[in-house]
Amino acid sequence: MRVIVSRTGGFAGVRVTWEVHVEAQPDRHAWRELVESMPWQEVPAVAAEPDRYVYRITCEPHEAVLSERALEGPWRVLVERVRSRSRGASGAAADPGEPREGTPSPDDAAGARGAARPDPPGGPDRG
Repeated sequence: MRVIVSRTGGFAGVRVTWEVHVEAQPDRHAWRELVESMPWQEVPAVAAEPDRYVYRITCEPHEAVLSERALEGPWRVLVERVRSRSRGASGAAADPGEPREGTPSPDDAAGARGAARPDPPGGPDRG
């Protein structure tokens, strides 16, 4: 199971994606419980707001798109947990809210922990 969080928007309009492979986590049972407890059917509508972030949270077969302001409660817990586990093997990012450039991909040896990466032009499924 993979949990993918993509954040788009903000002032610069940059897309960043964090990903965690649940089965590779030492606390995979806690991850599964968290994902299964999410209110996937009760996602608030996304209202467009200039210069605000939008989060896309995917864990097949589920997907939720939330505005920055709607990212609260269990959604914030999940996003923060994915971001914290996706910082790569060498430690925290320089800015705790931003991924480091050059963080290993999930397919690399260090990818068992997860990885944060800027998306290629055209989106996370291209490139």
